[in-house]
Amino acid sequence: MKLYPIESGNFKLDGGAMFGVVPKTIWNRTNPADEKNQIDMAARCLLIEDGNRLILIDTGMGNKQSEKFFGYYAMWGDHSIDKSLAKYGFHRDDITDVFLTHLHFDHVGGAIQWNKDHTGYEPAFKNAHFWTNENHWQWAVKPNAREKASFLSENIMPMQESGQLKFITRPEGDFKDLSELGFGILFADGHTEKQMIPHINYMGKTFVYMADLLPTAGHIPLPYVMGYDTRPLLTLDEKEKFMNAAADNEYYLVLGHDAHNEIITVQHTEKGVRLKDVLRWDDILT
Repeated sequence: MKLYPIESGNFKLDGGAMFGVVPKTIWNRTNPADEKNQIDMAARCLLIEDGNRLILIDTGMGNKQSEKFFGYYAMWGDHSIDKSLAKYGFHRDDITDVFLTHLHFDHVGGAIQWNKDHTGYEPAFKNAHFWTNENHWQWAVKPNAREKASFLSENIMPMQESGQLKFITRPEGDFKDLSELGFGILFADGHTEKQMIPHINYMGKTFVYMADLLPTAGHIPLPYVMGYDTRPLLTLDEKEKFMNAAADNEYYLVLGHDAHNEIITVQHTEKGVRLKDVLRWDDILT
């Protein structure tokens, strides 16, 4: 097995929304805001090469939305999925599976693209299965008013219409070993219904792709919960359990939204679980 970071693009979001009730004077120390109060964000995906399987975890925003839409997110940098795949010798047609932690547009938008004549949509990975779970799918296709702007039908329905959609069954507990793809999944409900957090055994370590359970290194303290979370008190509970496990078991945390910190480890301190080390993929891949 090999892991590769896939940078799908950078953008900006309002810092206040990203840190909820935490005052700017505090979060600005770790995630400095610009003159518009926006902070740097990444849409970092993860590629797993395992035998004949090439599994992409999340896809970023994609490029099919309007100029007005992307204007809200102040896109910056020159990253793209195609450039990142090519860096490691791959093409999007090589992808066998696309695993989606959840169906918010910044995680699923790149899964679907315009067709050739711009009359409709088609899968951006024509040879891949798209993996979600039925509980979250129903949550996304019949969205609540709070999340409606994050669940866009053009990102979601074409997966089902193509016949490439597959559902993962939620177990009785919060963790499932997904034998089909070769890694485990932690289910978390605080950010959105049945978000899935992959746990991957690699090089004798557990690498965890954090999605929106821990968007940036600046979100490590327990009260630092995004304003976007639908159930913030549940996030607190889920986050506390996970962060203790991460410190106990020395997990490597892959940050999908942190534009400046790629991988971190955490440790127990008198103040609770806090940052230990910051690592780069180059340190791990070489």
